Amino acid sequence: MEILHLNMPLDFCLHIAKLLIDYERDSVGFTYLEIICDHFKSSENAGKALLFQADMLLQRKEELLAKEKIEEIMKGNQTGRKLTTELVGYLHDILWEKAARSFEVKRYDDALQWYCSSLRFYEHDQRDLDLAKLKRNLASCYLRLEQLDKAKEAVAEAEKSDPKNVFTQFYVFKIAVIEGNTDRALQAITTLESLITPGEERRHKILKQRSASIMLLGLAAQFALENEQKIVARAALEYLCQYSEDQQQVLMALKCLFRLVLPKVPEILVSENIKEEMDKFLIYLNTAYMHLARCFNGGAPIPDSRINDAHWFRKIAWNMAVQCDKDSVIMREFFMLSYKLSQFCPSDQMVLIAQKTCLLMASAVDLEQGKKASTPFEQTMLLNRALDQIHKCREIWNLLKETGDFSNDPCEKLLLLYEFEVKAKKNDPSLDTFLESVWQEPNVESKTLEMIASLAMETPACYPSIALKALKRALSLHKVKESVNILKYSQCVHNLINLLVPDRAPGEELCPLEEILGYFEDAVSFISQHEGYPEMEVLWLMIKSWNVGIFMYSTRKFVTAEKWCGLAMRFLDHLGSLKRNYETQMNFLYNKLAEALHKNESSVFHEE
Repeated sequence: MEILHLNMPLDFCLHIAKLLIDYERDSVGFTYLEIICDHFKSSENAGKALLFQADMLLQRKEELLAKEKIEEIMKGNQTGRKLTTELVGYLHDILWEKAARSFEVKRYDDALQWYCSSLRFYEHDQRDLDLAKLKRNLASCYLRLEQLDKAKEAVAEAEKSDPKNVFTQFYVFKIAVIEGNTDRALQAITTLESLITPGEERRHKILKQRSASIMLLGLAAQFALENEQKIVARAALEYLCQYSEDQQQVLMALKCLFRLVLPKVPEILVSENIKEEMDKFLIYLNTAYMHLARCFNGGAPIPDSRINDAHWFRKIAWNMAVQCDKDSVIMREFFMLSYKLSQFCPSDQMVLIAQKTCLLMASAVDLEQGKKASTPFEQTMLLNRALDQIHKCREIWNLLKETGDFSNDPCEKLLLLYEFEVKAKKNDPSLDTFLESVWQEPNVESKTLEMIASLAMETPACYPSIALKALKRALSLHKVKESVNILKYSQCVHNLINLLVPDRAPGEELCPLEEILGYFEDAVSFISQHEGYPEMEVLWLMIKSWNVGIFMYSTRKFVTAEKWCGLAMRFLDHLGSLKRNYETQMNFLYNKLAEALHKNESSVFHEE
């Protein structure tokens, strides 16, 4: 009373009242507030005293008394006792704070009432209020109370007032998801994403909302998943991975993405938009790799969870590669990503095997693509890339051999063939040196040698001498085996003869004619001693030798011609069902040849 008697200002009096209440002198404090309100009721500050009293009552959970004071303030504002702009803001702060506290404890009806009080005051005094935010808060309450129509109405009004607000778009999104309106939900997500990347003129303002937008993308994805809206959830997760800088958040989002899409992979692989979808999967895995790389390259201790993440994503990449076996280029990309992700994992035997396989598969694809390259530059690029992968694989293979017995693993042979193919097609001057170890290897397989021969003559490579050497050794290996594989032996003979006699004329620059004849004679001898030699191969050898004979005859080498044609007749004797198709004609032609040779008997002595 002494303070009032001294005519102290209202702010001083309110400060005294607050001190009393803060120090739990509630009885004195609230009595004093009543006196203050009465004392200043005719003052222009009367509203401030009542607002302060209402605020204190709410803090002490005296909600009924507080509502009475607020109603009194509202009536006064409508009947001429206008609040200042500052006090209007104070009033809305009190109402919103109380509504927010009620919302936190899930008293949504109560929260709605306080927000409605704020709206009611605004309808009579449209000052200092974020109407769009109030409408969003009302919508949130309506949604919790499952009053969808009212929530839609509130959000529509908020969107009309502030369409570029991220929270407004989030509520547009939520309502669309609840209604199952996928297109509208996706549109809201797209709008939300556009607000993260504003134009330069709005950049400063929007940067403040960036973190909120990213947070809302995460909440949007979660809400969509809870409501079985997988397409919408995927869009939200994709944007979240694109913009979030939180490694843990991004990795979790990527895992959610893969769990959404993996069940659909078989369906995607036969769809028209396979390339678009596979490109997205590659982006997901590259994003995972990028974030894991930041973590592993940061210098800080690596938690087990991150290593587990690396394992998880490398396995996903591996499985994707296996499923994409019909598109070798995409398959290679997944294998290489699996390899890159595996580099974040401890190098145990399992990981080394996976790395070796990834690099082998990638190299094989690059070599195959190199054969189809449209330009020499493209082919060289693919060959160089394959060679780099081969060298990495060889290092891993050497480490892997120290961990156990891999004698049955074809890796060594594949690395040899792949590297030979690259060097041969690049015309590498070190090719002969590279092959020295192959020629000296006692346990080299005939199949490996035959592959070397084939690769040596595969465009743009052209090394007939290497092919000949490899095939001769392969043929000798076939002969020394306890049980000769007739089919494989016949194919090796075919390749050797085809190399030496590509057309009618034998290639004497590679091998003397007598040696070439010897391979034919060896073949006919082998056929006479083994059953099961493919009849078409016998026929092919017969025609080859006959054509050489005719060629020799045309060049007036009559003695040589008789040898080759006689050899052809020996092959004829070993034909089965096909013999009758050729026997009459061959005998007739051979007799004609013999007659011609007899007539030209003197020319035999002049043959060079």
